[in-house]
Amino acid sequence: MDVLSGILLLCLAVGLYVVCSLYLLRNPWILHKKKRLEFYCRHISHRGGSGEKIENTMEAFTHAVAVGTEMLEMDCHLTSDGYVVISHDYNLMRQTGYDKTVSSLRFQVDLPLYEERLEVTFYVGHYSTGKDRKFVLLEDLFKKFPSMPMILEIKENNDLLIKKNPSMPYMFTMKRGILLLLLFYTGLLPFVPLGESLLLFYLPSIINRTYIPEEAILKKRFVVYLLQKLTMRKSLFEHLIKRGLQVNLFVCNEESDMEAAFAVGATGVMSDYPTLLTNYIKKHPPPPPPPISYFKGNSKHCIANR
Repeated sequence: MDVLSGILLLCLAVGLYVVCSLYLLRNPWILHKKKRLEFYCRHISHRGGSGEKIENTMEAFTHAVAVGTEMLEMDCHLTSDGYVVISHDYNLMRQTGYDKTVSSLRFQVDLPLYEERLEVTFYVGHYSTGKDRKFVLLEDLFKKFPSMPMILEIKENNDLLIKKNPSMPYMFTMKRGILLLLLFYTGLLPFVPLGESLLLFYLPSIINRTYIPEEAILKKRFVVYLLQKLTMRKSLFEHLIKRGLQVNLFVCNEESDMEAAFAVGATGVMSDYPTLLTNYIKKHPPPPPPPISYFKGNSKHCIANR
């Protein structure tokens, strides 16, 4: 009888836990204060729109803003003379043809120009060109577009580089993203506070189609299928959005991928082709964004890790 009573109590406790978890998953405001970001961006330009202009140049960023982007995405490195430079790669071979690292070069003296023609990383076989081939200082981009939201990804574990950026809203790192999934699938997520303000993740269906990854594990069909099933969970995205986070999926360079990203619940889509994304949104206008509450100290710039 004692064993039976114990089993019944365990079943009751598990049932109560499941009910509470599901209820709070749908109603997170009961436990958590909703985040209030100063921006709400559906249209994000990857590396400034690297499919239409040379990636991460001032020409690319200016073009993306002109065609209607709502957020710019970029990566940062620190030069040997202490300048924060916008560059995706740490080693400049792919971008410039020179086998040098950003940290070994001085900004005003040593940095080479970008190649005249660059392949679009997330759209294999497609290339971009442009008149501007110069590297850009992060400070200069802030000055040119002071009110434009920006995603800054710190590409190296450099405390000085991170300190050169002020306090900003930040996104999930890879480790925190894995923890997020564990919390979601164990039902613990509704009970756990989150410091992050944005979730930025692949749209898995682009892998091995428009984007060919370097990682051998991502070249396996089953792994990509599993990634799709585990991560593209509309209930997860809806929960995060109700808590005030924004969910951005990348890198969508075809209309079918943009459609898939918005359909699964993304609040924002990142593309190398800002003109294409602008035209898609015009043809398929999503519902109006929620009202934004502005408050002192909430930066429009986001940082990928801290």
